[in-house]
Amino acid sequence: MNGGVLLKTIALVNQKGGVGKTTTAASLGIGLSRQGKKVLLIDADAQGNLTQMLGWPQPDELSPTLGDLMGKIIMDQPIAPDEGILEHREGVHLLPANIELSAMEVTLVNTMSRETVLRQYLSTVADRYDYAIIDCMPSLGMLTINALTAADSVIIPVQAHYLPAKGLEQLLKTVARVKRQLNPALEIDGILLTMVDSRTTLSRDIGALLRRTYDGRVFSSEIPRSIRAAEVSVENKSIYEHDRSGKAALAYENLTREVMKIGKQPKKHRTDQVR
Repeated sequence: MNGGVLLKTIALVNQKGGVGKTTTAASLGIGLSRQGKKVLLIDADAQGNLTQMLGWPQPDELSPTLGDLMGKIIMDQPIAPDEGILEHREGVHLLPANIELSAMEVTLVNTMSRETVLRQYLSTVADRYDYAIIDCMPSLGMLTINALTAADSVIIPVQAHYLPAKGLEQLLKTVARVKRQLNPALEIDGILLTMVDSRTTLSRDIGALLRRTYDGRVFSSEIPRSIRAAEVSVENKSIYEHDRSGKAALAYENLTREVMKIGKQPKKHRTDQVR
């Protein structure tokens, strides 16, 4: 139990793949757990990358998964406590996903209150966790809209070696639309620079450009380009287990501290960031 403290739900979103989103979801979730927080990681991608990264290499053999539980919400069927939730050895809990989630995207189109299904699910577990971290698929489809409607805040991982301007603007417009129409409390915790190679001019220039353009919305923490960080997806270990004293692990520890400082209430200077 989380002692009556409200659950904070964070969606990690970027419609571009390959930005370190899943690694960030796992590392932030386990980082928060290492700080004594009760954390539920939610794999909201039918590819099941987060599920595989955390040690379940055959997600299609798992049942029930997120898709099954969302189906129960739609059909108004009861969900048992801890149904479908897996326990990871590093202290976090995981609600896995597999290919069946792709069918849910289609089902949601014709569902009443279709944007709020994931939020309704989270209400059934809210008293057991301090944080829920949602790893969204690389698209702005109905499942991602569900995640944004369920979330208190958004973290946007962005590659430091790829100019993301157009895609980032589209994503910010989507977040603003969800805030306006479906979830007035939604805030952006920050844009997170990933795969940063401080030796390259391009990486430094993109970081500086993002900080100028989105002043106050970019995390101080930057995730460095790291072979060790890339290895965690195949080692089924967190960055903390795999390379405890490495630069990526230290960067994710710093990010965890930043996220915890944001806390349950958005800071005043963040109130105007989604328009």
